[in-house]
Amino acid sequence: MKEQYDLVVIGGGSGGVAASRRAAEYGAHVAIIEQGRMGGTCVNVGCIPKKIMWYAENLVHELNEAPEYGFDVSVRGQDWAELKRRREAYVRRLNNIYENNLAANNVRIIQGEGHFENSNTVQVGDLSLTAPHIIIATGGEPKVPSLVGAELGITSDGFFDLSERPARVALVGSGYVGVELAAVLAALGSEVSICVRYDSLLRSFDEMLQQAVIGALESDGVVLNWCAMIERVEKIANGLMLHTEDQRSVGPVDTVIWAVGRRPLTASLDLNNTGVLCDEDGFIPVDDYQATNVDGVYAIGDVTGRLALTPVAIAAGRRLSDRLFGGMSDRHLDYTNVPTVVFTHPPVGTIGLTESKARALYGDEVRTYTAKFVPLSYSVSTRESEAQIKLLTRGEEETVIGIHLFGPASDEMLQGFAVAVRMGATKKDFDDTVAIHPTSAEELVLMR
Repeated sequence: MKEQYDLVVIGGGSGGVAASRRAAEYGAHVAIIEQGRMGGTCVNVGCIPKKIMWYAENLVHELNEAPEYGFDVSVRGQDWAELKRRREAYVRRLNNIYENNLAANNVRIIQGEGHFENSNTVQVGDLSLTAPHIIIATGGEPKVPSLVGAELGITSDGFFDLSERPARVALVGSGYVGVELAAVLAALGSEVSICVRYDSLLRSFDEMLQQAVIGALESDGVVLNWCAMIERVEKIANGLMLHTEDQRSVGPVDTVIWAVGRRPLTASLDLNNTGVLCDEDGFIPVDDYQATNVDGVYAIGDVTGRLALTPVAIAAGRRLSDRLFGGMSDRHLDYTNVPTVVFTHPPVGTIGLTESKARALYGDEVRTYTAKFVPLSYSVSTRESEAQIKLLTRGEEETVIGIHLFGPASDEMLQGFAVAVRMGATKKDFDDTVAIHPTSAEELVLMR
C-alpha cells in the first residue's frame, strides 16, 4: 500500500514528535514512524525517569538533615519496587499523552521500523510512505564496549529495568549518566564505585564544576577510580570483578553499569538507498538548517552527533518545521549558548564557555568572577558543603560569556540567566539588577 504525505518523520522521540506537531499545526499532512514506545529515550529511559530517581535521592538527603531542623524522623528504608512501579506508571501516562497530542494534531502514528526505499520513500512493513520532506529522528542507544565480559554489565536502559537496588555497583564512565546514576545509587544505600577513564570527570565542563562534583561524590561515599581503562569483566563466586589495563581490580560488585557514551540508531535505516552520508561512528552530519547532503532528507537530535539534549532536539525539530511549512526561510537553531544541567547532589548548571575555552579564544579579554558560600538551607545542619558560582565576561563591555553553578537549585536557577546570556547581557546589567534576598541566585548579581 502506498501513502503520500507532506512530511514523514522516522522516530517518535521528543524531537520527532515536536517536528511532527509543529508541521501539522501549519496544515501539513504528517506521518510519524515509531517502533517502540512514544517519547523516545527522554520519556522512557532518560530524563524523566532519571529525574524521578533524583527526587528520591534528594529526599534521602533532606530526611537525613531533618533532625537538625528539630524533626523526629529517620530514614528506615526505601521501597525500590514501589518507586519503580510509580515511576513506570508516570512514564506510561506520558506515552499516552504523546500519542493523544499527535492525534489531536492529526498526525498519523505508524507503529513499526522504517527503512528507506529511496530519498523520498520510507517502507514500514507493507506500507510505502512518500513525502518531499523526510526527517530522521531515530536517536541513539547506550554503547556497550567491546571487551571480555561486557555482556555481564547493563546500560542505563537496564538500570531502569532493575527490580531491586543492587547493593554494590560499579559504573564505567564519568559523563552525565555515570555521575548522575552514581549519586542516586549512593544516596539510596548502594556501595558505588566509578571507573573514570581519564584524570577527571565531566571533562567538557568548567574545571570548577569538575572539582565540585568530585568533592560531592566522595563526600557521599562514592569511590572514584582514576585512569581506569577496563580490560575485562569477570564473574566470580560473590559477584563481578572489573580488571583494568594496568592490572588493577575493582570489585566485587553485584552490578556493572556501562556509561561509556551512546551510538546513533542509523544502521537499520538503509541509508545507502538514499545517498545520505554518515560519519565513521554512524552519526548523520547536517548543516545549520538540519539538512543532510541529500535534498529533502533532514536529521535532528542525537542521531546528528551534536548536543545530545532533549530540548535541543525539540528546538531543532520545531525550527525545521517552521522553515519547511511556516514560511520562515531562515529559521534554524543556534547551537551556541545552550544551557545544561547535571543532576548530581547538589546539581550543576552551566551555559556558555568554560574558563579554559574562554581564555584560549579571548586571552586577556576574559575576566573571571567567583563566589563560594554556604547555602542558607545548610545553616543549621552539619552538612559541610559550599555552593560555588563562576561568571566569565569578555572585553571592556564585560559581556557575559559563561555562567557555571554548583549548589542547591542550580538547575532551576540557570534558566532565567540563560535568557540573559542569550540576549548579550553585560556584567553591568547584572550589577544593576536588584537582588532577591535571601537566595543563592542573588550571588550572581552581587559578584565583585
